[in-house]
Amino acid sequence: MKVLIVSDSHGMSTELKKLKELHSEVEHFIHCGDSELAPNDPAIKDFVIVRGNCDFYDEFPEDVVKRIGDRTFFITHGHRYSVKSDILKLSYRAKEEAADIACFGHSHYLGAEMIYGTLFINPGSIRLPRGRRERTYVILNMLENGYELKVYDIDRGEIPELGQVFPLSN
Repeated sequence: MKVLIVSDSHGMSTELKKLKELHSEVEHFIHCGDSELAPNDPAIKDFVIVRGNCDFYDEFPEDVVKRIGDRTFFITHGHRYSVKSDILKLSYRAKEEAADIACFGHSHYLGAEMIYGTLFINPGSIRLPRGRRERTYVILNMLENGYELKVYDIDRGEIPELGQVFPLSN
């Protein structure tokens, strides 16, 4: 099962529509906040979306816990968990929610790591990336025995050297 994860698009609607068209094989779409779009904007129609610190609409929840397949996702923007400093607070919250995967944004830095059986994913930003030039998002392929993570640049497509495989802990 494939999940596209994006964050910090800051007003970009055409690009979000493009992602859905480019990746028709993806079954689930997650936006980790700072879309700066109205809740009824067609660009975010198929996304599970949370409220970022730059989002003005109260209709977006701060956090979402969602079951996708046999995995539990904890989705947040990250500003309420101080993710620009470290992900300790976020890791505690993900553990409270028994999350297998924690998706967040806010820092605009691309990153993924497995910590005590929970996969933490920050897809970077498709608008204002930090730490690199590529405007990134990720596609997570949930496998029976782990995860395959592919990183994409919105302009150039997949960046194969940034892909990672994470086995499930026993």
